[in-house]
Amino acid sequence: MENIIKKDNRLYTKNLVPGESVYNEKLIKFEGIEYRYWDPFRSKLSAAILNGLHDLPLKKNSKVLYLGAASGTTPSHVSDIAENGRVYCVEFSPRAIRKLVNICEKRKNMFPILEDANYPERYAHLIENVDFIYQDIAQPNQTEILIKNSIFLKGYGAICIKARSIDVTLHPEKIFKREKKKLEEHFEVLESLRLEPYEKDHAFFLFKQ
Repeated sequence: MENIIKKDNRLYTKNLVPGESVYNEKLIKFEGIEYRYWDPFRSKLSAAILNGLHDLPLKKNSKVLYLGAASGTTPSHVSDIAENGRVYCVEFSPRAIRKLVNICEKRKNMFPILEDANYPERYAHLIENVDFIYQDIAQPNQTEILIKNSIFLKGYGAICIKARSIDVTLHPEKIFKREKKKLEEHFEVLESLRLEPYEKDHAFFLFKQ
């Protein structure tokens, strides 16, 4: 995995903006390079890697579509990894996007987009085809949102499924199986895993177009 190191069972990403933390995370120096602590309790992607994700097809030159960027915690680490690429950050909450914009102003490869990911046609003119889609959206139709946005994809992707946002009456495992089947109708699912103890009732799926 590029621009990621693991020390004492903790993950760190190579800091794109040395000297700057994003959410008061710890900064360390390793072999003369500054890295940022990647908190798995604040980032589901970090949690997935610590829980055994075998591959993360994110490269230094990757173009990424990030759906559900929120205030920019995980997108900033994706920005560290794809240091020479682009990270298109789609977020619908005006409050969250204000924080996100502040982060993007300091990171040359992050581009904030205030839009609803349900309607990819609204921002199609702002982005190009991407190598990787990452989605973390707590909506009942979260899988369908991903499928709609796959029109931009020419590679790999990952999605965090939050069971309680889909149906609080069903057991999470039933929901995960159902959503996986939906994914398999459009993609090749490469890996799937749970995110406990970092996140309750969440599953993570890595897939290929």
